[in-house]
Amino acid sequence: MAPIVALFLSSVLIFSVFSPVNSLSHNYYEKTCPHAESIIAYAVKTATSKDKTVPAALLRLHFHDCFIRGCDASVLLNSHGSNKAEKDGPPNLSLHALYVIDSAKKELETWCPGVVSCADIVALAARDAVVLSGGPSWDVPKGRKDGRTSKASETVKLPAPNFTISQLQQSFSQRGLSLDDLVALSGGHTIGFSHCSSFQNRIRSFSAKHDTDPSINPSFAAKLRGVCPKNGKSKNAGTTMDPSSTTFDNTYYKLILQKKGLFSSDQALLSNPKTQNLVKKFATSREAFSKAFVNSMIKMSSLTGGQEIRKNCRVVN
Repeated sequence: MAPIVALFLSSVLIFSVFSPVNSLSHNYYEKTCPHAESIIAYAVKTATSKDKTVPAALLRLHFHDCFIRGCDASVLLNSHGSNKAEKDGPPNLSLHALYVIDSAKKELETWCPGVVSCADIVALAARDAVVLSGGPSWDVPKGRKDGRTSKASETVKLPAPNFTISQLQQSFSQRGLSLDDLVALSGGHTIGFSHCSSFQNRIRSFSAKHDTDPSINPSFAAKLRGVCPKNGKSKNAGTTMDPSSTTFDNTYYKLILQKKGLFSSDQALLSNPKTQNLVKKFATSREAFSKAFVNSMIKMSSLTGGQEIRKNCRVVN
C-alpha cells in the first residue's frame, strides 16, 4: 500500500507546483512596459542573424524550464555555493543561447526596471524563435514570476530521448498535458541538432538479438553510424533533428512514418494507436500541426511557479 500512497502524494506535490495561474493575461505589460515584446523579438532576431541554431536553442530552453517547477526561469539560475542548479544537470549541459535572454533582460531593465520577468522573456523568446523559423505565431499570455529554487537533481524529471510511450505519457500527464499535447510538442524537434549520445544506443549493440534498433530504418541507421564514431571520442559529433533543421515545418512527422525518427522517444509515437493517428494527421497537414502546436505551447507555458521579478536572470534578488 505504501508505494501507492507515495505515488499519490508525489502527484499532489507535482500538481501543487505545476498549476496554471489565472493571473496570466495577454495585455499584462500594456501600461507598465508597452515595448516589452518588441525588445525581446529584436534580441532574438539579432542573435539568429548571427547564429542559425539560436531558435532551436530558445525553444528547447523554454521546454526544459517549464518541465521543472513550471515556467519560472529556474533553468537560468547559476549554481551557488553547495547548490548545483538546473543548468548544470546532465540533460541541460547542452543548452545554449542563454545570452539572448540576458541581452533582452538588460535592455528591458533600461526601459522598465523590475517589471518584466525572466520567465516571460523565455516564453516570448520561444514564440519568436518559432516565428523566425517559419512557424506559426501566437499571443503569449504574460505575467509569470521568476522562481528562487533551482536544483540539478530535479532535471532527471525531464523526458529522456530513450523514453517509451508510457514513460512519455506519464511525464506529460504529471504536468497536466495530454497525449495530444505530447505529439504536438514533440514536433518542436523539427528544428535543432542532437549529439550522438542521445541516439547512440539505437545504432550499435542495441540488444542481444539486434545490433540496431528494429524500429529504425536500416539505411538511416547506417548513415548515423557514419556520423557517430564508434569510440565516441568526437564530443561534438551529431546530426540535425531533420534535414530542414532551421525550418519549422511538419517534416518531423513524415520522418517518423519512414522510421527515421532520431530518438527512440520520437519513434515511440507510433507505438500507441492515438499518438500514431496524430503523427499521420500532422504529417499530412502542416496547418493541423501548427494549430495543435500553438494550443499545446500556450497550455505548457501557463504552468507557473515563481515568486519574484529577478533583476538579473542568473541570480535571485
